[in-house]
Amino acid sequence: MDATFVQLVSAAAAPADTINAVAWRGSAAESRATLLGSAPASREAQLWLWALGPGERYDARLDPAGWHEMIVVTTETLRIDRDEGRVTLRPGKHAIYSSAQNYAYVNPYDGVTRFIRNVLS
Repeated sequence: MDATFVQLVSAAAAPADTINAVAWRGSAAESRATLLGSAPASREAQLWLWALGPGERYDARLDPAGWHEMIVVTTETLRIDRDEGRVTLRPGKHAIYSSAQNYAYVNPYDGVTRFIRNVLS
């Protein structure tokens, strides 16, 4: 069989950045693993835990072509301003995008925003 794990568990028409496929279920109803999305990687993967206080903004530097980010928000709301468009994420929502563009993490809200960031190259 010449298929990747992602190909096996996702719908054929699902875009790589929004797969949302339950790939495992446990015996308890709330036990499950959901594959949110996928991005290509060949050299490096980084896992980050971020927190932005109220009014905080982080302007990122452009990465080389082929780099991607995967973000999932855990607390409050995160706004990501990107060349390809702005996205606002609430807890449990995610975004996958090329980081070879201008982008910024923004918290214009009152609470502390927390999110998990994966960087892939």
